[in-house]
Amino acid sequence: MAHRPAFGHEEWPTSPLDAARVAFGWLTAGDHPVTVDGRAFDYLPDRDIRVDELRDLLLRRSCPRRVWDQIWRHVITRSRDEGGTWTIVAVGLALPMLTPMASRLTDRYAGDPADIHAEIVRGFLDTLHTIDITTGRITIRLRWAAYRAGHAALIAALDGPTPKSPGFFSAEPRHPSGHPDLVLARAVLAGVLTETEADAISETRLGDTALNEWATRRGIEFWAAYKTRSRAEHRLAAWITETADESAEADPTGAEATTHTDIHHAGTRTHSVAEEVDAAVSNARPKSGLQDRG
Repeated sequence: MAHRPAFGHEEWPTSPLDAARVAFGWLTAGDHPVTVDGRAFDYLPDRDIRVDELRDLLLRRSCPRRVWDQIWRHVITRSRDEGGTWTIVAVGLALPMLTPMASRLTDRYAGDPADIHAEIVRGFLDTLHTIDITTGRITIRLRWAAYRAGHAALIAALDGPTPKSPGFFSAEPRHPSGHPDLVLARAVLAGVLTETEADAISETRLGDTALNEWATRRGIEFWAAYKTRSRAEHRLAAWITETADESAEADPTGAEATTHTDIHHAGTRTHSVAEEVDAAVSNARPKSGLQDRG
């Protein structure tokens, strides 16, 4: 029998990230943990591999980038076909990138970060259903989809200028200001940076990853990565200067201030995403496939 939760529903974690972590743990417990067949993939051991071990193998510096894409194609396909268990596996494998992302997005946010974290998970889950898995860079595309969702929720939750039209709306600042990672996300949305360029700046300038490590994980020569980051940083600096100059004469309560997400529903995000994860867990319990192997 697969491991059942030791606590009641009333004690279920309210944070979607915590809920996903607990659910992922259930999938690796007991006599019949969820596994993948390592023989079907490059680099991996030629045996059945528990999904928590799979996560750790993917995090190794020596793990080739192509293996990330192979694994994500497999997991996403099973999530789309079967839901439940494999959706939890997908989120569980992504937790090492979603958790620090959520922390970084909300480290200066004075409000309750749970809603922002919920939108990060929702952005990730939504993208599982739509992402093109026939092309590469799946991990980076999933990461930035989740980041954009969290960024949009954060902007919607921040206090903005008073709109001229009726209703309560929040507005993104007209120039790229705030936490550096938010500036990067806006630059990607504006087409100034590619997701790969933003990822390089975020990981190697704002995070703790050395550029040579970042380049190795992505199969890029160090000097190519160095030049890519340098050119991206020059474009980013020029864009920040240009948009800051333009915003000096802008009307802060213009039309843009009234075209963003209505924050009236912000409080429902955490609950709805937690319910979605909880539903996946319910479907994944013993009678619905938790004992299935990869």
